[in-house]
Amino acid sequence: MSKGKVVLAYSGGLDTSVSIKWLQEKYGYDVIALGLDVGEGKDLEAIKNKALAVGAEKAIMIDAKELLANEYILPALKANCLYEGKYPISSALSRPLISKLLVEVAEQEGAVAVAHGCTGKGNDQVRFEVSIQALNPGLEVIAPVREWGMTRDEEIAYAEEKGIPIPVDLENPYSIDANIWGRACEAGVLEDPWAEAPEGAFDWTAPISMTPDEAEYVDIEFDKGVPVALNGEEMGLVQLIEKLNDLGGKHGVGRIDHIENRLVGIKSREVYENPGALILINAHKELEFLTLPREVTKSKVQIEQQMTQLIYDGLWYSPLNKALAAFVEETQDVVSGTIKVKLHKGNHMVVARKAANSLYNEELATYSKGDAFDHNAAVGFIKLWGLTTKVYSEVNNPKKQQEAKAKETVK
Repeated sequence: MSKGKVVLAYSGGLDTSVSIKWLQEKYGYDVIALGLDVGEGKDLEAIKNKALAVGAEKAIMIDAKELLANEYILPALKANCLYEGKYPISSALSRPLISKLLVEVAEQEGAVAVAHGCTGKGNDQVRFEVSIQALNPGLEVIAPVREWGMTRDEEIAYAEEKGIPIPVDLENPYSIDANIWGRACEAGVLEDPWAEAPEGAFDWTAPISMTPDEAEYVDIEFDKGVPVALNGEEMGLVQLIEKLNDLGGKHGVGRIDHIENRLVGIKSREVYENPGALILINAHKELEFLTLPREVTKSKVQIEQQMTQLIYDGLWYSPLNKALAAFVEETQDVVSGTIKVKLHKGNHMVVARKAANSLYNEELATYSKGDAFDHNAAVGFIKLWGLTTKVYSEVNNPKKQQEAKAKETVK
């Protein structure tokens, strides 16, 4: 007799395919497979058919690229999120979305549990389970791969015994995770931090030797922090990101080789490809430098670091992240304008910028004729700005203190 329904986040790979049978045999659940396209190029129809063939009671497929881009990537872009100053947290951004859809489908289908295919070693198990707890604390969460303790050979043997198709690329040494914001690659030779990442670890970006000799320029237009057009052509966020992934990848832009501090306490070596993400974050930052006052920029950097860490740590749905995101959103009202980016031989450089509400005043900045800056005002400014330092130095001057002691001795 069935114990009820469980919704499984289903990728079509070996782990989640084995999970369908394991959940049925171990727990007695009827399994609903939930497959999502977040931009990794999946064939949702093939994944649906495989889930049903393996034994799922039902298979639900959702194209989630628009949701990912507008509800998760966009807030992170406005916050210029780069984990440890390098990585645009592409994997971390998809987890709260997947969790939300797992919970929604579970509620719609009357399921009593949800399941994911994470191991007990990575960050994603935390991201999924904390997000699910935040959205529906009453749902049970099951992690088959973490629980069953099978080796890869045992898992393959189990799949063969149960008639589960084994993926043809099973011998691929790498573990890949991808969505429209980036591609992550780990395992294999990458586990040796002294080994250079081979070209086989990359897929989205060309090696420098195969990039064009001529630089390419792209104009990115923003409206209140939202990228809305490339080279004067308006387009939706998903299309815009995918276009920049192609352009950047052609020029070798977006490769990241990072020794990363995982949430669970270990260091891992990850190779990322985030051409569109890095180009957009760099362009967005430069537009903020042009349009935001100094004190806002200074405070925003601190908020960005907090927000990035929260998202990386699986706390997207925490009250603090909501509050930080509200601060970031408030700053974006004036972040409108156009940024020109030069792509060449692995580099992406902002070379020009313009905005209707630019705070750059050429008459104040120029050293040429027409300089409107009041140079005489600098004298009083310096005097007041350095007053506390001057007073401190006068009071604590070693020579002055020695003279005072000498006078006391004479008395």
